Amino acid sequence: MKILHIIPSVAPIRGGPSRAVLEMVKALQRQGIESEIATTNDNGSGLLEVPLEQQVTYADVPVWFFPRLSPGIAAIREFAVSWSLTNWLQQHLYDYDLLHIHAIFSYPSTIGMAIARQHNHPYLVSPHGLLNRWSLKQQALKKQIYLKLIEQRNLNSSKAVHFTAFAEAQETASLKLIAPSSVIPLGITSPAVIFKAREKLRQKLKLSDSQPILLFLGRIHPKKGLDLLIPALANLRGYQFSLVIAGEGSPDYEQEVHRLIEYHNLSDRTYWLGFVSGVEKDIVLQGSDLFVLTSYSENFGIAVLEALAAGLPVLISDEVALSEVVRQHQVGYVTSLDIRHISEALNQALAGETNLQQMGDWGRQLILEKYTWDRIASNLSEVYTAILKREPIPTLY
Repeated sequence: MKILHIIPSVAPIRGGPSRAVLEMVKALQRQGIESEIATTNDNGSGLLEVPLEQQVTYADVPVWFFPRLSPGIAAIREFAVSWSLTNWLQQHLYDYDLLHIHAIFSYPSTIGMAIARQHNHPYLVSPHGLLNRWSLKQQALKKQIYLKLIEQRNLNSSKAVHFTAFAEAQETASLKLIAPSSVIPLGITSPAVIFKAREKLRQKLKLSDSQPILLFLGRIHPKKGLDLLIPALANLRGYQFSLVIAGEGSPDYEQEVHRLIEYHNLSDRTYWLGFVSGVEKDIVLQGSDLFVLTSYSENFGIAVLEALAAGLPVLISDEVALSEVVRQHQVGYVTSLDIRHISEALNQALAGETNLQQMGDWGRQLILEKYTWDRIASNLSEVYTAILKREPIPTLY
């Protein structure tokens, strides 16, 4: 079995789905499933410095990079058009038994589905939250037209639609897709334990040992709900805490968040680390006290898994698809998209009404039991096999 994964970008700046695809392919290879990635050299407003139109090893997996058009118009750059990817896929489609398309509303994903559909070649699609209500409301008219003219047919012709959470599948039900669906979560690789991570993080930030650290880690994007979290933090009275923001976004939106922090008099409590990875990321996760993500929409929330794997309890909105898992296993707090409710949950966490350390231990155990990449790859393998053998698609794991 040979699988080609198509995704617009694997650049770290693109967030969870790009990281997840790389880890997914590694895990599939460990299962004995030959897997490769075809993508562009997209890197946000810039380009990745990688060899083009040849297979290279990137992040320990085989990847084909193709040049992305880079005009001055941001919307066209974001669409990630690549003529050479189109030509290559037309020539090499039958080198692969199955295509696994990641994301929609982007040129590489759309053209990958269209070529496979025209040649009656099997493919499945992972929308990665782009069919969720919040996402479809952004540039709503444009997406409605795109769906009607192109993407609905592409989706309906797929052999399966892969959702990462039951909540994501439920949100998509109104579209009345006819392709079968399967719910398989994303996975996580458990990090190495960092000795004295709490102490090392506080030394880096010049904070006292007793200072609680609240961590936001991820893309700095309007969807992430920082406009709710920051005023909710400002409502807290009588608590010492520091907010660490680890991630990157567009310069304009980062400035907007800076202004919001200044407006709410939280500048002296906020630490910006930028994009973190490797050991630095492990120290930040393992050295913090509470992970916070009051997002307007998350089809899954890979950063939530990363926090739990590090033994860090979480405070998330009920629009994060993992919220039911957090509630069920009591590994954190779930709040509505309301500043007062977020403040109440933060107050509960900082007041010590629950044992954060115990929550963190439960979260780490949950990851080890249910969210390893090897387990996820095994589930995906069953779906691939069912497609190729024309058998019923397994629906829920």
